[in-house]
Amino acid sequence: MKRVSAADRNKGPILEVMRELVPRDRPIYLLELASGGGTHAAYITQAFPNMTWQPSDIEQRCLDSISACIKATGVRSVMPAVRIDVSQPWQQWAGQQPESCDMMMCVNMIHISPIKCTQGLFEGAGVLLKPGGQLVVYGPFSIHGVISPESNVRFDEHLRAQNPEWGLKDLDYLTELSQKQGLQFHRMVDMPANNKILVFKKG
Repeated sequence: MKRVSAADRNKGPILEVMRELVPRDRPIYLLELASGGGTHAAYITQAFPNMTWQPSDIEQRCLDSISACIKATGVRSVMPAVRIDVSQPWQQWAGQQPESCDMMMCVNMIHISPIKCTQGLFEGAGVLLKPGGQLVVYGPFSIHGVISPESNVRFDEHLRAQNPEWGLKDLDYLTELSQKQGLQFHRMVDMPANNKILVFKKG
């Protein structure tokens, strides 16, 4: 089973924010994009008996790892992982239907993927989320054109040296992107290790 140390470190803090975001009065279907090793799916769903979690990834090794993680933890509310390439139109997202998702989540993808993946994520959210649904993204971000602290500045430079399309995306850009898809920026939460959770809500 693939072990992702970053996911192991951030799963607890992410869960605490999710406790404030997840409705408890009805069944919740959550689609996770770029699930990696499946750590968040296995850990977070245990706190929400009303949640069904659909993990996904583009890489077969991650899909295999998700399956192993779910089997090892024995959680029953996580569906078999599906292959989704977020850079492709939502119609190719493993049969996901318009307005079928109460929530969508994406952890640590935006800064280490081509810009078309971020665009695809928000375009997909605009179609797949129910009215009032939430897109929750986690990672390091630039805020109003400013990257801080200095370690994040160096991290951004390191990423862009590997691929010019990588690097920290700015909140203003993401807000503009979300508005084009019928979403509104709703909330920002400071997280450990200079990361943030950004929440966008569909009108």
